[in-house]
Amino acid sequence: MNLESHAVKIDIPDGCNIILGQTHFIKTAEDLYEIIATTVPQARFGVAFTEASGPCLIRTEGNDEELIKSCVKNLQAIGAGHIFCILLRDAYPINILTQVKNCPEVCRIFCATANPLEVVVASTNQGWGVLGVIDGFPPKGVETEEDRSKRRDFLRAIGYKR
Repeated sequence: MNLESHAVKIDIPDGCNIILGQTHFIKTAEDLYEIIATTVPQARFGVAFTEASGPCLIRTEGNDEELIKSCVKNLQAIGAGHIFCILLRDAYPINILTQVKNCPEVCRIFCATANPLEVVVASTNQGWGVLGVIDGFPPKGVETEEDRSKRRDFLRAIGYKR
């Protein structure tokens, strides 16, 4: 068996967040669409899912054609089956993440981020699979009192804390 690993750079359009995960059933794209549309109605989004058997198609849903196309491009670059990609605009992953995790066919979430992202994939003679992600950059230090105050102020400014 030949085993190789690869890092795949993911394209996240400006102003967007991505949720990348693993799932297992053809109805995933529709279910994720319904979750996002009913949880955050003002969100603009794309959803794509890669089948791992049968016709092995990339299935798509969403309400923003640019984001749907970006999801497809990312999944083509990853090249693994049973992976889903959600790109969100005008919403944050925190708004939908619990509902996505509770979707019966979702097996795991690899990341939810707006940071630069690379997906580490392995390839064998059978195909490609996701090993994990590299989300953003390594730590540069430990926050100071001033940093803590800025973090707390930011969370209140965007409405996530009172």
